Amino acid sequence: MSTQNTTTASGSPIAASSLASLETRRHIEQLIDVAQLYYIDGLNQEQIAKRVGFSRSSVSRMLTEARERGVVQITVGHPLQRLVSLENDLKKKYGLKCVRVAQSYDDDIASTLVPQCAAQLLMEHLKPDSLIVTSTGTPMAATIRALPVLDYPRAHVTQMLGSLASNNPLTDSPEICRMMAERLGCSYSLLPAPLIMGSADVARAVRSEKLIATAIALGNRADIAIVGVGAIRNGHSGRIFNSFEDAAIARQMQEAGVVGHICGHHIDAMGRHVPTPLCERTISIDFDHFRRIPLVIGVAWEQWRANALHACLIGGLMSGLATNQGMAERLLDM
Repeated sequence: MSTQNTTTASGSPIAASSLASLETRRHIEQLIDVAQLYYIDGLNQEQIAKRVGFSRSSVSRMLTEARERGVVQITVGHPLQRLVSLENDLKKKYGLKCVRVAQSYDDDIASTLVPQCAAQLLMEHLKPDSLIVTSTGTPMAATIRALPVLDYPRAHVTQMLGSLASNNPLTDSPEICRMMAERLGCSYSLLPAPLIMGSADVARAVRSEKLIATAIALGNRADIAIVGVGAIRNGHSGRIFNSFEDAAIARQMQEAGVVGHICGHHIDAMGRHVPTPLCERTISIDFDHFRRIPLVIGVAWEQWRANALHACLIGGLMSGLATNQGMAERLLDM
């Protein structure tokens, strides 16, 4: 088989296939020029035809060819699209009812955005007569501050667990309970007891007190819970247990595989309750009743809480989640 050749002005032969390649290259360059004029510069087909010297129908065909050849790749996107995808993936992986993911990898930014997401979830699921139980700590306080002033006079708010020690800097449960009731325009009930009692006998006696027993029973029947998640960090459970957790207790929890705590109860990596020396002394709603609350919205974003949050999710201790993009991606990788 012979190959037809042509000759350059200098007399050197060029294969016909080379000419075809050059023509293809020039044609692709024309497609790129036309596509840029249309998609980037915003010219219409008639304006492009006048500029490049082709007919309008030729320009139309070139734009079609540019898409078919992959010169033009059209994508529909928005930052929200990625967040919605993360939310749907989290729902599917963990069987959650509702999720909001804030667009942030930075903890300082997330500390504002994630509570706003949690407040949105709460407002979406509130009913006129909802019974809401609250936890303690900074995420809870920030979530309530993100709530607008509402009018739910038939709703009711109550505490999930007893009060912190007087020297604890966290926003305490009674204050959070009052703050939420003010935002919702509803009544509230306090749990007038410390979180940790001096002994198991004292704790049993306190739980039998009518006012305390009524508050705990009310919390056990809640429709919605708003909670943070505590994590084991540097061998300890965090600030709500600061005044009660000594080295011996910390060591026992480590040996038992505790990774975190929720509603005053410690859990392992599978979200199972782990009895600790503090359990019988803790004034809180019952762990099994907590598991049966229809909607538990967890609020967390710091990466060091990831293992504890993951345990809560796989253990079915949360049915709703407000978090940030960094945490969402990590949870999906776990």
